[in-house]
Amino acid sequence: MVRLKGNMLIAQSGGPSMVINQSLVGAVLAAKATASIHGIIGARHGIEGIIEEQFVNLRRETAAHLEAVAMTPSSALGSVRQKPTADDCKRIFGVLKKYEVRYFFYIGGNDSAETAHIIDEEAGAAAFDLRCYHIPKTIDNDLRENDHTPGFGSAARFVACALMGDDLDNRSLKGVKIDVIMGRDAGFLTAAAALARTAPDSGPHLIYLPERPFSLDRFCADIAVATKKWGRCVVAVSEGIRDESGTVIASKFIKERDSHGNAQLGGSGALGDYLAAAVKVKTGIRRVRADTFGYLQRAFPGMASEVDAREARAVGEVAVKQAAMEGSKSGSIVIRRAAGKRYKVQYGCVPLKKVARDTRHMPAAYINRAGNDVTPAFLDYVRPIVGCLPKIALLKNVPLPGSRLKKRQ
Repeated sequence: MVRLKGNMLIAQSGGPSMVINQSLVGAVLAAKATASIHGIIGARHGIEGIIEEQFVNLRRETAAHLEAVAMTPSSALGSVRQKPTADDCKRIFGVLKKYEVRYFFYIGGNDSAETAHIIDEEAGAAAFDLRCYHIPKTIDNDLRENDHTPGFGSAARFVACALMGDDLDNRSLKGVKIDVIMGRDAGFLTAAAALARTAPDSGPHLIYLPERPFSLDRFCADIAVATKKWGRCVVAVSEGIRDESGTVIASKFIKERDSHGNAQLGGSGALGDYLAAAVKVKTGIRRVRADTFGYLQRAFPGMASEVDAREARAVGEVAVKQAAMEGSKSGSIVIRRAAGKRYKVQYGCVPLKKVARDTRHMPAAYINRAGNDVTPAFLDYVRPIVGCLPKIALLKNVPLPGSRLKKRQ
């Protein structure tokens, strides 16, 4: 069987992450070492850049500069949120043929996998010999067929560190603090806030995820109980929390949607303000504050997880090696955890349709029965992906004889 020869085109799509460029560089360096891949073309801003022929020559980039790019957060090629129409696909094929592209790599989440799947199907219908590979990336950690996805570990590390700091702030001034964290359909990222607990009384004291129906009355009651117990309360809330009917709470304030039909939940503090106002009214607690982490979680320098960066590089390399194999077919690279107590992963490839469009959710075993916290099983799952966190110390608060200070439990 003759190896497929031609040029390679690679692009990035969806929300940026702290390690998405590791995947880009891993793929480019692997392509440079692959004889069947000639030109290495990068498209600016995903399929939008392909259609408009906004290309860069990645083969000309030096290894040293590529390594520097790999360590830089956000999408080096630029990104896009655009679902291709039938007309778009026709234009894309015309461009791919023009530049003799036979290998197409798209780095992104489930919507990006869907885009690669659409292009692959159109290529098949047009009898155009093209290998389309989806390279996984999403901080939401919601790709099917994967144990976890590149980008999640670093964003989770950011969330854990931010909650550690927020808890220390809350200790100083008390009251209630609500942190709204990304996660439209899956609660993995919000759940990672539990890693911030460094002492028995550390926050977050409550965690709310999209996988469990959200009740405002129960939310306020939980906060009242926690505040009575700890004298304060830190809460982590997913932006995608839903009511009993499955309606996203934030949709009451946000109507904007992207081309894939997803509600644009990020970039607005409306949900946090809504929850804070309700807590004040229903509990009588005077000091209630809310922050929306928003896009800060995605591309924060110096915060990347070492494991996340290493695995992000690997999926880029694996995608190119898989695509260059004789008789290889289009697919999506996946990460699976090997059995055993010691953390180890294996890389595989599945058909694009298995990853495209639909998302996965937090397993029930990771959420407590009350629906307001995570279980030890989740912490065992997430710790090796996130890696080591900063060490902090608290005063022991040993009461001075004769004082009225209560010893911290």
